[in-house]
Amino acid sequence: MAGKIRLGIIGVGQIGKSHVANYQKVPDCEIVAVADVNEAEANRVAAANNIPRVFTNFREMLKVEEIDAVDVCLHNNYHAPVTIAALEAGKDVYCEKPMAGAYPDAKKMYKTAKKLGRRLAIQLSTLFSKETKAAKRLIDAGYLGKIYFVKSYGFRRRGRPWVDGYGSPQFVTKKTAQGGALFDMGVYHIANILYLIGNPAVLTVSGATHDEIEKYEDRAKAAPWEVEELGLGFVRLAGGISFVIEESWAIHSNGTESPMIAGSKGGIKLSPFGYFSTVADMPMNATFELDGSDWRWHACFPETAYHDSPQHHWIAGLLGKCELIDTAAIALATMKVSEGIYLSQKLGREVTSAEIEKKPKSTALKGL
Repeated sequence: MAGKIRLGIIGVGQIGKSHVANYQKVPDCEIVAVADVNEAEANRVAAANNIPRVFTNFREMLKVEEIDAVDVCLHNNYHAPVTIAALEAGKDVYCEKPMAGAYPDAKKMYKTAKKLGRRLAIQLSTLFSKETKAAKRLIDAGYLGKIYFVKSYGFRRRGRPWVDGYGSPQFVTKKTAQGGALFDMGVYHIANILYLIGNPAVLTVSGATHDEIEKYEDRAKAAPWEVEELGLGFVRLAGGISFVIEESWAIHSNGTESPMIAGSKGGIKLSPFGYFSTVADMPMNATFELDGSDWRWHACFPETAYHDSPQHHWIAGLLGKCELIDTAAIALATMKVSEGIYLSQKLGREVTSAEIEKKPKSTALKGL
């Protein structure tokens, strides 16, 4: 592709509006159409952002030849059918996280993109943080040695969608969301760790989910609460790596933990960022000037700008300016981990990768 990438946005709710705003910061793309069943809101968003075309049926938008790629900004169980339809219409697809509502749907998305030779990317914003870039530099330079233990951690003291005052009921019902804390925020943190350690194969998963903290009665009655507020996991990865997961929408804790990666030569904590090792037989805690480093990298290495955000990276990759991170493969592995935790909770035991591949059923919403 040459020149600008011409985009269509499917869904202009909370996430869709956020994506539209992010694309406004990327000079090499132009949003030429939006689609949403809410015609009034689609028209309002289009008018506010100088987007020329509006559709109430996304399939009609997919017929527009000038559209190079689409961005799917819908609830989880809509991701697979809409993404697959767009891929089959000859469009490259960027999809909001999680990849889908169930592992088999995500796998079908991935396989369809590969079969058709289309590019598929998933929104994984943590991959583009300064902390992640610094961690990857340390890992790639060998400062951690052999990695053997990693931890994914996400914390909200009290931040459940809908029942705690923000978002819509669709975030907490299985019909649309399918999962809770693990799908909403855990995706970012699990995927970030998998990316940093090279996305090794998932071997086994043991996990549990919880829903214990009181909810406002009127909110709980207004919409069924069907998902988890806390997800926990222990994953065995290829290469002898142990992976611990803790993700909360609500928990009585002060949130003092951090995502971390430990190796034979050194370790990293991502929040706040730090490196830990032994120098001259003395334990060392090191900090880094990430803001100054990031400024210098932008000044000296122009390609740094292609990793400023998921949207910058996606557009640059479509234009051939950089090699795209395979976020679809990372998101698919993340789906396997999440699905494994849910299956482990259901069966009350550790589950294997083969069981995760076999057991779950599609949750994709049909008839769109």
